[in-house]
Amino acid sequence: MSSAFKNCRTVMVTGASRGLGLRVVESLVAGSSDPDKIIIATARNPSGAQELQKLAERHPNIHIITLDVISQESIEKAAQDVDLLVQELGLNCLINNAGINVVANFETVTAEKMLENFHTNSVAPLMITKAVLHLLKRAAAKGTGMGIHRAAVINMTSLLGSVELNWGDRAKNFKWYPYRTSKSALNMVTRCMAVDLEADGILCMGLHPGWVRTDMGGPEAPLSPEESISSVLSVIGGLTEKDHGSFLHYTGEPLPW
Repeated sequence: MSSAFKNCRTVMVTGASRGLGLRVVESLVAGSSDPDKIIIATARNPSGAQELQKLAERHPNIHIITLDVISQESIEKAAQDVDLLVQELGLNCLINNAGINVVANFETVTAEKMLENFHTNSVAPLMITKAVLHLLKRAAAKGTGMGIHRAAVINMTSLLGSVELNWGDRAKNFKWYPYRTSKSALNMVTRCMAVDLEADGILCMGLHPGWVRTDMGGPEAPLSPEESISSVLSVIGGLTEKDHGSFLHYTGEPLPW
């Protein structure tokens, strides 16, 4: 993992207070022998993120910043904080990981539940990417090719956002209207951004981390956070031009839209 990220100087992970975001930060710092690597971990309420705080106390290259992903004011303030941290290096890798699952089936779904899930999972990654775009461009200007050695936006999406796969037996267990549609929308946001960021050399793609035993995934999920994130970071570290605009499984295999 350290080798996968060795050429990536600055990383920003949203939703890093728990679950997969916390594991990403933990794995990045465990796999790095570079004290100059800047790992920016965002949390809505940093004072309540005790595990993340303990991790940052042990590793001074972890920088915790406040970010409420559904507040434009908070997004803009966080972008300023990131700018101060990365300075001339720019931002090599943005991992839009923050997400929620508003569980509702056909009977229980409401407009409010749809919009709540849509704002956090689909709109927020777009607004955050826009806010730090100048930092991604700054990093991208220093290299050639595509990947985290230059600049990349990784949107943590879900297989449950695949329209094609939501059929037959796969569709019967997870009738989550807000979550599924928000991830489908995120997939389209990812593809749209890939079109717009290509000229700047900024790689953009969506990654499914697997069904993981987290607060959101639940105890019956087959993957441990460690298994998922080990594979996820390996895939992210190996991304090249061929993966721009793609939707990949944590194994690195392409998923159908």
